Amino acid sequence: MGVEPENTLRSFVAAQQAGLDLIELDLHLSKDGALVVMHDAEVDRTTDGTGPIADKTLEELRALDAGRGERVPVFEEVLDAVRTPLQAEIKDVAAARALAEVMQRRDLVSRVEVSSFHDEAVAEIARLVPGVRTALIASRYDTDVVERAREAGAATLCLNIRRLTLEVVEHARKADLRVIGWVVNTQDELRLVRALQLDGATTDYPEIKRTARFTA
Repeated sequence: MGVEPENTLRSFVAAQQAGLDLIELDLHLSKDGALVVMHDAEVDRTTDGTGPIADKTLEELRALDAGRGERVPVFEEVLDAVRTPLQAEIKDVAAARALAEVMQRRDLVSRVEVSSFHDEAVAEIARLVPGVRTALIASRYDTDVVERAREAGAATLCLNIRRLTLEVVEHARKADLRVIGWVVNTQDELRLVRALQLDGATTDYPEIKRTARFTA
C-alpha cells in the first residue's frame, strides 16, 4: 500500500476505512510454520531486519520493525482487525496447506479469496477447501494463461496491466474467467482498465476509488 507501511495492520485498517472492496495481502510461512503477512521472501526491504522469512521464527519476526513501529502481522490478526473481504496470496503448496487449515477452522470460504503465481498452489487450495474462490496471478503471459487458470481451477485471472491486451481479455471471457488488472496507480492505467472493461483492479493508493472500484 502506497500510503502506509505495506502488509501491516495499519495499512489494512486504512484500506478498510477508505472503503475498498477487497484487501490483498501476501502470506509466507515462518521457520516454525506460522502464516505471516509480508510481500517479499526476505525481510530486508520492509523491516529493519535481514534474511529470509523461512529462516526466522515467529518470535524473531515479531521483534522486527515493519515501519512506523508496526510489527509483522500474522494472518489471523488481520482477520480480527478488519471486516473487508480479503485476497490472500500464497507463495507455495506448503502455504496453501497452512492457509487451508485456518480457512476451515474459521469458516472463511465466503470471506477469503486465495491467489497465487503458482498453478500448483492454486490447485492445492482448491482441493483442500471445497468452494474456495481462487485466482491465478501472472506477470509475463500470453493467451495460454487462460488454459493454465482453467486447469488449476481458478475463476479469476490477476494480470499485469502493462502487458494486458484485448486478445487476452477476450480469450478469458470465452472461458468465463474474471480479469483483474494490477497494479493500477495512474490515470492512464485506470483508463485502460475501463477500456478493456475489466472486472476490477489492484492499487497501492486507496484514494483512486474516487474514480472507480478497486482492491488495495
